[in-house]
Amino acid sequence: MDLTTALDWAAQRKHGVLITIRADGRPQSSDIVYVVEDATFLISITDDRAKTRNLRRDPRAVLHLTDPATWSYLAFDGTVELSPVTVEAGDPTSDRLVAYYEQGTGQAHPDWDEYRQAMIDDRRLLARFTPTSVVGQAR
Repeated sequence: MDLTTALDWAAQRKHGVLITIRADGRPQSSDIVYVVEDATFLISITDDRAKTRNLRRDPRAVLHLTDPATWSYLAFDGTVELSPVTVEAGDPTSDRLVAYYEQGTGQAHPDWDEYRQAMIDDRRLLARFTPTSVVGQAR
């Protein structure tokens, strides 16, 4: 499948499974929410999770998307780049998390101060998944 066509299909959805590589080589999967931006996927993650540790050690990943109603699925191979953890309202990661929220929901949060503080408390960061290839079928 063509990567551009696959990204167009993915942009109409927001849920997927991010598959990372554990230290012992086994796969580890996590349900995630994403937004497509400039031929990449943005994913909000927390600093203390297994997927984050896995990606710091090995940035290779698979993003698996499915639509059971149409028997469609796509599996993107790629690499992930991690932003710094947000530590204060208004830092670059905090600002990107605000944009991520707006892109994902299509609306503003009712209380941006509360949202930014929650992102700091959660130790959130953004994973930017850049696909290099894709397999599957999209109907």
